[in-house]
Amino acid sequence: MKHSHRTANRALLIGLGGYVIFWIALAFHPVDRGDWLLENLLVFVAAIVLGATFRRFQFSNASYALILIFLALHTVGAHYTYAKVPAGFWVQHWFHLQRNHYDRLIHFSFGLLLLYPMRDLLLNAAGAHKRWATWLAVAALAALSSFFEIVEAVVAQMVRPDLGAAYLGTQGDIWDAQKDMGAAFVGAVAAAAWISWRRSRG
Repeated sequence: MKHSHRTANRALLIGLGGYVIFWIALAFHPVDRGDWLLENLLVFVAAIVLGATFRRFQFSNASYALILIFLALHTVGAHYTYAKVPAGFWVQHWFHLQRNHYDRLIHFSFGLLLLYPMRDLLLNAAGAHKRWATWLAVAALAALSSFFEIVEAVVAQMVRPDLGAAYLGTQGDIWDAQKDMGAAFVGAVAAAAWISWRRSRG
């Protein structure tokens, strides 16, 4: 057991170290420093919350890996601003889309990648029943996605109103917030369906 615990901690430290190096590399010369600072508020808050609660509650290694992957994708968006991520332009060109959809990918990933960690939290910290934890996690992520859209709008208005369009990544779409929330919900449902299918086969 002790060996397994040390191995798990080592894997977490390696993953965290890799992400920190990646974050530092992308902190140099971002497309828009003001937008980069606003976007990284999410990273700072996540680091504070996960660090402060680490002794009381630890996620599984799989959950930490999924969280770090999501944060890495977000870090790319923060570096370029979501509307200018090169990968989004490549997809836009290949599929003849009207806009860069990298921000939509991140919202989808929010639901897809964080469903398992949220389920982990509900099972081990909140004592949720296994039968309901997966779908309660879907509801929790849908609520968080909606909450973040509101917080983003408020922060943009309070801190840098001139960065509103870049920070929110609306790209002229008046329904952008609703589509982002929908993408997060679809991602969460997809992850929940996969987990449920795996459980039914187990």
